[in-house]
Parts: sequence; C-alpha cells; structure tokens
Amino acid sequence: MSAPLLFVREHRTALVTGAVLVVFALAPLLGAGLYTIVVLTSVLAYALLAMSMNLVAGNTGLLTLCHAAYAGVGAYGSLLVAREVTHNGVIQLLVAVGAGAGVAALTGWIAVRASKTYFLMLSLAIGELLHILAVQWSSVTKGDNGLSAGAPIELVPGSPVALAGYVYWVALLVFVVFAGLVLLVVRSPFGSALQGIRDNEARMRGLGYPTSQYKYAVWIFSGGVAGAAGWIVTAQLPRFIAPSQMSFHIAGLMLLAVVIGGLGSMWGSCVAAAFIVLMTDVVSQDLGGQGPLLLGCVFVIAVYALPRGLAGIGRRQKRRGAAGGASSAAAGDQPTGEHDESDEKVTA
Repeated sequence: MSAPLLFVREHRTALVTGAVLVVFALAPLLGAGLYTIVVLTSVLAYALLAMSMNLVAGNTGLLTLCHAAYAGVGAYGSLLVAREVTHNGVIQLLVAVGAGAGVAALTGWIAVRASKTYFLMLSLAIGELLHILAVQWSSVTKGDNGLSAGAPIELVPGSPVALAGYVYWVALLVFVVFAGLVLLVVRSPFGSALQGIRDNEARMRGLGYPTSQYKYAVWIFSGGVAGAAGWIVTAQLPRFIAPSQMSFHIAGLMLLAVVIGGLGSMWGSCVAAAFIVLMTDVVSQDLGGQGPLLLGCVFVIAVYALPRGLAGIGRRQKRRGAAGGASSAAAGDQPTGEHDESDEKVTA
C-alpha cells in the first residue's frame, strides 16, 4: 500500500472530521438560508450536549439523564446575564459554563456514589427536579412562558452580532473548542483511568485510584460542557429558552443518541444527535408531525441492526482489515511451505 493511502487509512477519522467542519464553516457562504443556519446551530448545540453525556456514559459507565437540565441551567444563566448585566457573548458563555459546572458539582456528589440502575434513576430525579424548578421559579425563569434575552450577543462592546451567519460561526468556534477539550480529556491519562473505572471499578480502586473523585471530577467537567451547549442553544435570535428544553424528553433523546452513536464514540454521538435534530425540526414538519413516530422506528431498527452503535461499523472494518493484513503477512512468511531452521531449533 502506498504511503498516501496508508496515511489516509490511519487518519481517516481526523480527515473526515476536518472535512465535515470545513463544510459546516462554509455553509453560510454556500447559500444556506436563515432556517438552515438556525438548524445547523441546533445541530452544533445538541452534538456538544451528546458529547458531554458520552463522556460520562461511554467513557465512565455512568448512564445519565440529567445533562439536558445542566444545559438548560447554562442557557438560563447566560440569558439572565444578557438581560441584567451585559451583552458580552464571552462573559455569557463563561457564566453558562460556570452555571452548568456549578449545578453539576452541587448534585454530582450525591449521584456519583450510586451505580448502574440506581445512578440512572438518581440522574433522572435530578433532571426532573431542575426542570420543575425552572417551571415554578417564574419570578426568575418566567415559567412556562420561557425566558428571552431580547438582544444579540456582542464580542466587541457596542457592536452586536445580529446576522445569523456570524452568530453561527461564533457557535461553531465554541463547539470546536469544547469538543476539543472533551477529546483531550478522553485521550489523557485521566481519560484512561475513567475507562478503567468503567470496565472494572473494583480493580481500579484496588490499584489505589480514588474512583469516586475521578467520577465527580468528570461529572463537573461534563456539566460545564453541557452548559456551553446550552449557550449555543440560545445563541441565535430571539435567544429563547423554555423549561421544556430541560425535560426528560430531551434527555432521553440525547441518551438514545449516545447509545445509537456508540458508547465511547464521540463522532458517533455527534452524527446521531444531528440525525435527531433533523428528524424533529425538519422531517417532522414534512410528515405532518409524525417525525417522532418515524424516529422511534429508526431507533428500534438501529438497536437490532447496530447493537454497538454506529461506531461498531468502523470497529468491524478495522478488525477485518487487521485480520486480512495478518493472513497476508502469514502467507508472505511461508510462500512455498518452507520454514526457517531457527524456528525448527526453537521448537526442538
């Protein structure tokens, strides 16, 4: 195999990711309309939310149903700052990240002490409590009516970023930064320890790892990433958030995206999250509101056809390629049935 083909084969995931990001960046220049830009912004938001969930579900083994609520907390925090303090988008983003991480810190110290089904149910309870709080704390959140910032973000004081294309590029930059941070954590020694906790927590504890502290730390970090996703949700005008976006419905869809994409696969989660957004925001309108029914059918088929998610397809291809290479190497070692005398001596 030639060197260029070998390079492409070894780095195909990075190359495909780079190509997709380039296409996303060029979308406003390729004639994408306002509606398309808004949908793509939603894709970025929910893809980042799915990555934050996969960090704890796929890499740490903690299936969660409350990260949609953390994203909602981040969104509410950024909009409240926009209404009462400043229109600066960077400050609003930092508040969203801090709010998501802070609420995750307050609730996570209880959650990470549970495991398996108990953890899943506890995360569901946390998410629903935050959802109910958003509904009933109407003096701050405006209840079911939702909260709006009423003004676009500003990167330079006095210069609002009102055009949807420019806001989209800012949201894309935020997505790339936080997605890169997630990948750095996954590929770090800390991420390797998280995978060890997922596979065998008792053994990791026996090796001296403070597993509860590791889970608590990644829980807080993922809450901050979810808060950044909440900021992206409210980036486009009219910059609106409602309690329904913190509900179990959104959390369940995102967990399904993580499972269908493949536990531990960040690109798989992004693809599945994008598919969900397109089905609910685009296809559903063309089907007379029957998009959720079609989405449910697709999920059922995917569970049976792809038990390891979309990432399982790539893993099977890698195994086949490795098996083919091994068989070719074995055939090349003994093309005529002859064998080396040194091997014979070792056997003897």
